[in-house]
Amino acid sequence: MNDPVTLRVEDRVARITFNRPEVGNALDPGLVHAFRDAAESLDERDDVGAVLLTGAGRNFSVGGDLRFMHDAGDDVADAVYGLASTMHAAILALAELDAPVISVVRGAAAGGGMSIAIAADLVLAAESARFTMAYTAIGFSPDGGSSWTLPRIVGMRRAIELILLNEPLSAARAHALGLVTRVVADDALDAEAEALAAKLARGPVGAHGAVKRLLRETYKTTLAKQLEDEAHTIAGLAAAPDGREGVLAFLDKRAPHFGEP
Repeated sequence: MNDPVTLRVEDRVARITFNRPEVGNALDPGLVHAFRDAAESLDERDDVGAVLLTGAGRNFSVGGDLRFMHDAGDDVADAVYGLASTMHAAILALAELDAPVISVVRGAAAGGGMSIAIAADLVLAAESARFTMAYTAIGFSPDGGSSWTLPRIVGMRRAIELILLNEPLSAARAHALGLVTRVVADDALDAEAEALAAKLARGPVGAHGAVKRLLRETYKTTLAKQLEDEAHTIAGLAAAPDGREGVLAFLDKRAPHFGEP
């Protein structure tokens, strides 16, 4: 039996792959527990500068496994709570990494699959990819952090429309709304993702993590506090090895070598 999620780290790029292609990478307990374990394990590593999050087969993820939910019977509330909370632990672990996370979407990203995809720092989508929230179509509310990420990306009015009406989005439409970073030809998606991950992995991971944290804070702090945090953060990075190397490389008119002691 194949592992429901695979993790491979090579050349400073961690590749997390949902691996239930026969059911569209539907999210069941086995998959989300393995996803959480893989995501949380990356915090303990010093050899990861970027993360690629992908789905095996034709789809990124069609969302929650409805057969699992149906079979839970009278215990469905506990079953769905466990599924959602475990998935949320994985999403939070990736959000808190210094390394940028890139979701690579082909086929369907629906329900929890869409929520996971748009929670990444960068989203690459094949031209044929399609996105839909799908939750209210089966009488559910969103999970996967999408009630937090959607209004921050597309605005409150559009977020309400996407969640209530379940408008199917092409990759081009998702890009126009800001949900997707780049749209790539289907046959070029993997190469584009690998190139982007390799570029980020060669970069200053501490600075990347600082960018992620500062941007998250903008929605819950004042301008004065954000300016103070920026000053402290840039000062700390300037004194760190990568910051010193970046300045020296600029003055020497050469490419910097980040990640070296």
